[in-house]
Amino acid sequence: MKQDLRQVVGSLLIVGLGGTELTPLERAWLRLIRPAGIILFRRNIADRVQTRALLEESTGLCASRCGAFVDVEGGVVNRLRDALAVIPSTQAVAEAARAAGRPALAREHGELIARAVKAFGFNSSFAPVLDLALPESRKVMASRSAGDNAAEVVAYALEFFAGLAAQGVAGCGKHFPGLGGGALDSHLDTPKIERAWKQLWREDMEPYRALGAAMPMVMVNHAAYPQSADPARPASVSKFWMQTVLCKRIGFRGLVLSDDLEMGGVANFMPIPEAAVATVRAGAELAMICHHAEPILEAYEALLREGERSATFRRIVLERARTSARKRASIFPEKMPPTLGAKQFEALRARILRFGETVAKTAARGAA
Repeated sequence: MKQDLRQVVGSLLIVGLGGTELTPLERAWLRLIRPAGIILFRRNIADRVQTRALLEESTGLCASRCGAFVDVEGGVVNRLRDALAVIPSTQAVAEAARAAGRPALAREHGELIARAVKAFGFNSSFAPVLDLALPESRKVMASRSAGDNAAEVVAYALEFFAGLAAQGVAGCGKHFPGLGGGALDSHLDTPKIERAWKQLWREDMEPYRALGAAMPMVMVNHAAYPQSADPARPASVSKFWMQTVLCKRIGFRGLVLSDDLEMGGVANFMPIPEAAVATVRAGAELAMICHHAEPILEAYEALLREGERSATFRRIVLERARTSARKRASIFPEKMPPTLGAKQFEALRARILRFGETVAKTAARGAA
């Protein structure tokens, strides 16, 4: 059983890397852990050739059917900005689509982001944001939201997910159960969102109810909800939010993952290794640690120790690993996306830039 645990514990983790190529130390711990996925950031991405090589080597050391993840929403969250092109924000595309009565703009947004991430070797983008653009979070969320009400968010996201799916790229709804009512940045602090349960259910969680069948994955945030049945704990370590609400009440059947456990929203609440155990116990099938090797290794050891100590947690780990493997097999392809030639890559860049011009012109006409 101990050997079984060592083989599966790492498959509950998504991990980040330090630079543009693997170090000997990273190769060693990737072979040990065999995580369920790799997430790259701008620090890891120089160009498409280098990025594909990095992903090919690192995912080759991961569990089978692993995810190659990147955050490309458009706007301020676009890890491919320097290596490819600026992509319009969710807000800009959604507003242009509404102004022109052209919902297909949101689908094209998803399709172009899918083509972009595939060009670098990724099979998933952590998008779209499903948070509502409420006054409380305006400074934090900026242009990342599609609208200030659930209907606008759902209309955009349905098309966006369709655009991703048409290209064989997995999307991820985030940040459940909703950051729209939070004034603090969960990268640094734990937002306390003082919205009543009925309000959260009717407004913030409506996109997750409406989009369940379209979403391969849902990312759970690090905010606390004082007026909920679990008032103090961040949602990312809460059984109430993950199991009772997301999986049972809403009926979501895709992959459930935590936001980055190195973020202050949970790391200020409990140590990262403890958070890794807590998020898996609460219902996460994947725990994400994005930046440093030390907490990745500590989380792996914490999961292993708790599984060896507790028969109940050992059963949870083995079950989460089974469901994660089954869902990954249905979401992620066996092979990396095909390589684009130089002319194809430049054509993609030009198409993205034209799309940005179209969005800007459409929005300007709508405002006139």
